[in-house]
Amino acid sequence: MVNKETWSTRYARPELHLGFRSRCVLVCLRWIVRPLLAFVIRGGERRVAKAQLNLAARFPRNGQLANFDYQILGDNEQAVPGHILGESFAPSDKPVLLWLHGGAFVLPALPDGHLTFVQRLCRSLDADAFVPDYRLAPANPYPAGLDDCERAYRFLLNAGIDPQRIVIGGESAGGNLLVALLFRIRKAGLPMPACAVPVSPVLDLARLHGAASRSVYARTDAMLPLADLARARDWYVGEADASCPEISPLMGECKGLPPLLIFSGSSELLADDSALLARKASAAGVSVELAQWPGMPHAFPLLEDWMPEARQARDDMTAFIKQHLTDNRNTEIT
Repeated sequence: MVNKETWSTRYARPELHLGFRSRCVLVCLRWIVRPLLAFVIRGGERRVAKAQLNLAARFPRNGQLANFDYQILGDNEQAVPGHILGESFAPSDKPVLLWLHGGAFVLPALPDGHLTFVQRLCRSLDADAFVPDYRLAPANPYPAGLDDCERAYRFLLNAGIDPQRIVIGGESAGGNLLVALLFRIRKAGLPMPACAVPVSPVLDLARLHGAASRSVYARTDAMLPLADLARARDWYVGEADASCPEISPLMGECKGLPPLLIFSGSSELLADDSALLARKASAAGVSVELAQWPGMPHAFPLLEDWMPEARQARDDMTAFIKQHLTDNRNTEIT
């Protein structure tokens, strides 16, 4: 595995011991969720389209999402639809979370998964949020989804939101889009957000094997069927060069990125994607925190309803974000 030499691991939990409930969840993920994801992808575009419709309709029964609204931000070529938590995006001191959901580039945001997590995080931060409903493969390969994420960020800036009050987060495929979006922000000369939180990001789509963790944990990863995900990768990449840093962000330059807190499980097959990003970003002078939790599955902070340990990850995420929002405010006052 990749050695972790130079970056902070303040939010890592090497002492973590999974409870009985979480160990049972890992078994369920391996024998239910992982085969289900493989089944959907193997079924081709028609089955994926059916899954997109079914998953988007899975609203929680307890009414947790009463404050969410679905809107289209912007107009014409710059319009992007998505889920909004909050009254408006009027300029204020309130933080704004831009969360880029995962789903192998082919599945939509889950109301009883992504959106409930975003709501909990917003409550912890007293923040508003926007979860872009970015275009999905196979119908919309790269760069459609990334274009939508860039439009969402530009909308927040054009609405008068102070970039130092914006936080970008994303898990899995959304973590890929997050880092690629930071590259676009830098290239366009736009102001960077206060900080960013990639969770279990997939950062190399140019090669299936990639870093060692992909081979070592290919059979034991609780959630991700690596060989089947190759088809989803091909749908997203389309005719583009998969080595492009906007598709495989590990190939890009990290200089000038905002502070990063990177989460992953230590034994998930994408563990080394996170570690390699931390190494590159740290070498480029970026402030990086790498939190690789032992025994935890892919994108585990979003599994709070299933795994109690995920609550601590959200608390750590909240503390990191608040620290950088506070640091930026103090800098402005000075």
